Amino acid sequence: MIALRLFALTLLASPVLAQQAPVTSFTLPNGMEAVVIEDHRAPVVTHMVWYRVGSADEDLGKSGIAHFLEHLMFKETDDIAEGDFSRIIEGLGGNDNAFTSYDYTGYFQTISAEHLELMMTMEADRMRDLILSEDSVAVEREVVLAERNQRTDSRPGSLFSEQRRAAQYMNHPYGIPIIGWRHEIEQLNLEDASEFYQKYYAPNNAILIVAGDVDPAEVEAMAIKHYGPLDPSDGIVPRVRPQEPPQISARRLTFSDPRVSNPYVTRTYLAPERNSGDQAEAAALTVLAELLGGSGLTSVMGKALQLDQQIAVSSGAFYDGNALDPDTFGVFIVPAPDVTLEEAEAAMDAVLAQFLIDGPDADQLQRIKNQIRANEIYALDNQSGLARRYGAGLTIGLTVKDIADWPNVLNAVTADDVMTAARNVLDIDKSVTGWLMKEISE
Repeated sequence: MIALRLFALTLLASPVLAQQAPVTSFTLPNGMEAVVIEDHRAPVVTHMVWYRVGSADEDLGKSGIAHFLEHLMFKETDDIAEGDFSRIIEGLGGNDNAFTSYDYTGYFQTISAEHLELMMTMEADRMRDLILSEDSVAVEREVVLAERNQRTDSRPGSLFSEQRRAAQYMNHPYGIPIIGWRHEIEQLNLEDASEFYQKYYAPNNAILIVAGDVDPAEVEAMAIKHYGPLDPSDGIVPRVRPQEPPQISARRLTFSDPRVSNPYVTRTYLAPERNSGDQAEAAALTVLAELLGGSGLTSVMGKALQLDQQIAVSSGAFYDGNALDPDTFGVFIVPAPDVTLEEAEAAMDAVLAQFLIDGPDADQLQRIKNQIRANEIYALDNQSGLARRYGAGLTIGLTVKDIADWPNVLNAVTADDVMTAARNVLDIDKSVTGWLMKEISE
């Protein structure tokens, strides 16, 4: 028997939200996990398959292979001709796409609910029966190289971010770009793609997410029928990656490019990720990012740097935490035209130092928590967004319960929690500071 688990999707114990649609989960005998999120407001369904493999799982010297295979998954199978996968979906009035991150690769279709079984048929087909050839690999490799040209090599900000991330991670593969280093992409071949596909694209490394106008029992029956017969891979092992050594000195870099129009300063610190059963620190960092830089008008940095001192045209803070391993907490400042990067950095540092002394304003903290709660409520209206929330969470080791509990964990954050997290993370000796500029000053 396949065990069914039900979780009520509730937010912050709000009476208005007490009757949310249940989230159902089950696991097939071959190891494939599944989550069903009911949403009966429209006869539409989002069907997603997430694989627990991303760019951080690639072998050394093979950077970009996870993203490369994502492209190749739209080629032919034993049942579907090359190019027909997306054409079939489009012909039915749906849409499809895919994405690659450091920790996962995902494929999705949004379509009328009556076509859900066809989506499972097609996705199950390419999970184990993809057909690759020398020609298809050669063509798609050029497509990926062109994508790198467009999205990275032609954009100073993207190149700068790539260099900063490489400086941040001295040992962990998060320092390698998802799309891959150009010289390694150029060497990817049919054997690389085939080996990666055979190892990682299997039901015991996949998570099925179905959100929409569906019945969980019917979804389970379809999953058993189409995904159940697929053989698991014996290459799936625990995801153990090289970790970062303790950082003992601040790192700095400058990047200049004549195409830069808005110079800025940004700093990142290694920060804890969300962990199953222990999301409190990640929640505190989420609130901290909003307090420091969530709004140019009301945040600590925005009020001080943009409104009071008028030294910046923009500033902010950012943190995600949706990662398998430690990620980053960051701050940035885009200085006013007559302000140097050195002056901007000094002003930003002063604001951060003062915050570590003063702590958050009580009213501001409550406002931020109310805002986060509102955002969580609005997210319930986005079917594909809910599906992504569960897919991303499960691929990094969270449970269905962890994901459902996240709004309540955020709401429980206190001022002391925020300050503890801030003192632990905002350590200049454990940071990477970068200057992006038009030209290096003489």
